This record gives sequence, structure tokens and C-alpha cells, in this order.
Amino acid sequence: MNLTHFKTEVNAATISLKSHAMRLTRDTNDAEDLIQETIVRALSNEDKFQEGTNIKAWLFTIMRNIFINDYRKKVKRNTLIDTTDNMHYINSGITTTNAGERSFVMNDIKKALATIPAELRIPFMMYYKGYRYHEIAEQLNLPLGTVKSRIFFARKELKGMLSADYE
Repeated sequence: MNLTHFKTEVNAATISLKSHAMRLTRDTNDAEDLIQETIVRALSNEDKFQEGTNIKAWLFTIMRNIFINDYRKKVKRNTLIDTTDNMHYINSGITTTNAGERSFVMNDIKKALATIPAELRIPFMMYYKGYRYHEIAEQLNLPLGTVKSRIFFARKELKGMLSADYE
């Protein structure tokens, strides 16, 4: 196949490439870039095209491979490797938080907890620390239903105090 005929075939397949590129990227600008890269790669590898091969399928394969390789590069670029002994992979998309706001919130929670009566606060704190209802009931010598209701009322009271602070 001569170069002129090959370029004509590639240009004719460009319309089909647009819809395929949009399906892959879901963005107009990225799709245009992908089409352009596909055409450049096809023209530079024209000697590898065998006459009688479906040119659309050949171009779609080139486009898919470019898309997959670009995706892999983006993922690799966004992954940091921790060089400590454990060699953890860290996703750099995770943002760090400022502990200042969190400490204000914790101070408010501690103040609210201090105002709750001890009969509600103690079962609530035990539950918060991971004790099960029946364990709390045994340690405090209370019926199971009483423990559950005290935890419920402690939550309700805390929610009321804290929601008033943050509205």
C-alpha cells in the first residue's frame, strides 16, 4: 500500500476513532489528544501495517494500547514507594489533615462528656473503649437493659450538646 492511500484510509477511519476515544476517556480534550497520538503512531508505523488487514481494527488497537499505557503511567506516577523495612505502597491521593481542628473537636467532646452524669458517662465510656453490653452489665452490676438505655441516653445527650456547638 502506498503512503498516499494509507493516509487516506487513516483519515477515513478518524470519524470512528472519535467515538471510540470518547468512550475510553470520557473527556473531549483527552479524546482529541488520544486521536492525535493514535494517528501519529499509525503514520510512523505505516511500514508495519499489512495490506488486507482491517485498518479500523488496527487503529483501534493502537488507540487502546496508548490509552492503557497512559493510564498505567498516571497510576505509577501517583504511587509512592515507602523505602522503610516494610516496603509499603502509599497512594499519594490521600490528603493529610490538620490536627488543630480535630483537637478543638476533641476538647468539645471531652467537655460535653464531663457534664453528663456519671451513671450515663461510665457505661458510655466503657462501650466506647470496646466493652460489650454484657461485659459492662457484669462489671457495673446492672441489668443489660439498663446498660443499653444509659448508653443510648448518653449518646442522645452528647449529640444534643455537640450539635448545638457546631450549627
